[in-house]
Amino acid sequence: MKQAVAAIVLVASAVPTWAQMTPEGLWRSIDDKTGEAKAEIRIRDTGGGVLNGALERRLAKDAKPDDVCNECTDDRKGKPIVGLEIIRGAKKAEGKDAAQPVWEGGKILDPENGRNYTLRMTPIESGKKLEVRGSIGPFGRTQTWIRVQ
Repeated sequence: MKQAVAAIVLVASAVPTWAQMTPEGLWRSIDDKTGEAKAEIRIRDTGGGVLNGALERRLAKDAKPDDVCNECTDDRKGKPIVGLEIIRGAKKAEGKDAAQPVWEGGKILDPENGRNYTLRMTPIESGKKLEVRGSIGPFGRTQTWIRVQ
């Protein structure tokens, strides 16, 4: 009986760690140049394991609440930046290392220039941080986002 209880406790205590090894949640992006918090992005599973993310809150000092995506060239053109879906269509990569899961196959939008980049997201540090890589061909950059919740 004691062994069964110990096994249940062990499994239950492992679940929160495993649950955090996903991009789902609220993240704070950090400006590459200044190192200051730039925005908060909420990433959600929109069904079938597909992750999308919207810019929930702007934190940059020069951000205006009524800014719109003038540079966007798709259905997001002219839409308010707050609430704008900047991540679309990411899926967990099959056959990757389970200890280091990766989500890819989607796109990430930079609302400052309107460009869409190929997306790759990798939770690190037990899911406390998220490496977000946007690329076009062999060129790209990686940001590290901090989990808010």
